[in-house]
Amino acid sequence: MSEFPFAPGFLERPWWWEAAPPPAPPPASLPDAAEVAIIGGGIAGLSTAIELGRNGVRALVLDREAIGWGASSRNGGALSGAGGLGKVRSDLVEAFGKEYVSELMEESEGAFENFEAFVAREGLDCDYVRCGRFVGAHAPSAMEALKRRAELINNAGTEEAFLVPRDRVAEEMATDRFVGGMMLRRAGSLHPAKYVRSLAAAAERYGATLLGGVELRSYRREADGGFVLETSHGRLRAGKLMIATNGYTGGATPWHQRRLIPVASYMIATEEIGEERVRRALPKLRVYGDTKKVLYYFRPSSDYKRILFGGRASFTDADVRRSGATLHRFLTHLIPDLADVRITHSWKGNVAFAFDMMPHIGEHEGAHYAMACNGSGVVTMTHLGQAAAGAILGGANRPSAFARLDFPTKPFYTGNPWFLPVVGLSYQLRDRLDGWRVPKDGG
Repeated sequence: MSEFPFAPGFLERPWWWEAAPPPAPPPASLPDAAEVAIIGGGIAGLSTAIELGRNGVRALVLDREAIGWGASSRNGGALSGAGGLGKVRSDLVEAFGKEYVSELMEESEGAFENFEAFVAREGLDCDYVRCGRFVGAHAPSAMEALKRRAELINNAGTEEAFLVPRDRVAEEMATDRFVGGMMLRRAGSLHPAKYVRSLAAAAERYGATLLGGVELRSYRREADGGFVLETSHGRLRAGKLMIATNGYTGGATPWHQRRLIPVASYMIATEEIGEERVRRALPKLRVYGDTKKVLYYFRPSSDYKRILFGGRASFTDADVRRSGATLHRFLTHLIPDLADVRITHSWKGNVAFAFDMMPHIGEHEGAHYAMACNGSGVVTMTHLGQAAAGAILGGANRPSAFARLDFPTKPFYTGNPWFLPVVGLSYQLRDRLDGWRVPKDGG
């Protein structure tokens, strides 16, 4: 019998994979050449392949794991437009200037609208619903930050963000831990594993070849502007190259690796508790987050029978059984009514942060890239993949505003985030200073 909080039959894998597991890579037969080679078979890479295919260019998508195996099928499935852009940093205007931030916000809002149109146009089976997003304020100072964030979002012209006072938090969720919050109307949820599976099917429909189980070892640019790729399955020549490896970027692309901070994010799924009880905990069935440094994100499952809960359960590479117990403690501290509920699944996936906490798209020595979703990946990576395809095709009427951002790194950083445990301790201290307290195990 499983020890609480683990249900009998507990699984160390994403709950999403019960409905849409990544396909086992077939024996790879690598072609000699490709018009465009895309490294990374997640949302960004597949979105690039779809947009290229719609314009008559057939892409070859390679991934060292199964197509869609990474964060693309492991994430929380929550999405928004400009609301996601303002999530990780509150000093956008100070850092980049009002006019440029307005461009970024406008593009992000447009990306959300385009995403909804894209899902409808391609008939993607992904359980998408526009449900809104509630962000809980963990301290009074956080309400001021949310006020500034709402103003920034509404200044983009949508007027879809508003503050929720403390006495109305109960309308959004069954907790007394938050001092208020912010509601975003233009936000939604989907089933990420179904989404990436549908993207893969659409990419193949537009002529792309998808090969999982093929690892890029190195690449070089040729005098004619093309590329030679050395892979685990042989050599390949490509006219164009796109890097879309995000949180799983390795040593084969060291320039990109030096600019990304891979951070493990953890999730759990509760056992089925029924829609009535889910609604008691989360009455509006939205997607949810908070303002803490050690943040939480959570939502009902797509069938509304269980609750999915994620966060930074550890700043080292923890096993998912241990992280699952930690997340269960976080969940029941936030929503005490769920104290008796067990968990059936626990998993983790890598999120990629940039040093400036911004998404990035561009070109380095001829190779295109789209990466650094900073924890808001579904809409962002879909949009940046499509924008990268426009740059590859050379016919984009309006290049992405994100392409004008420098992609910074730090001296002596090689891609190993040795500093994360220190950052984690400082985040925990900041949350405690703000008054947030979570009982220890057994306390």
